[in-house]
Formats: sequence, structure tokens, C-alpha cells
Amino acid sequence: MREKIQAALDKVRPALQRDGGDVELVEVTPDNVVKVKLKGACGG
Repeated sequence: MREKIQAALDKVRPALQRDGGDVELVEVTPDNVVKVKLKGACGG
């Protein structure tokens, strides 16, 4: 599951980086809640 989520984030990452941001996978909980951290321009 974590690998599939990371692959999806990798697809959107270039667009986020072009706008000065990024996304980081923080956690996938046992009940499949995905927690991410938005960085840079995306952090607000």
C-alpha cells in the first residue's frame, strides 16, 4: 500500500516542485489514513 501511495505522490511531485513546493509521505495508518506533509509554497 505504501509503495502505491508513494508512486502516486511521485506523479504529482513535479507539478508541485514547479510551483516551489513539495509533498512528503509521513504515515499510512493501520486503517489506511494517509498523512502527508506539504512543504514550501504548498505549506500554507
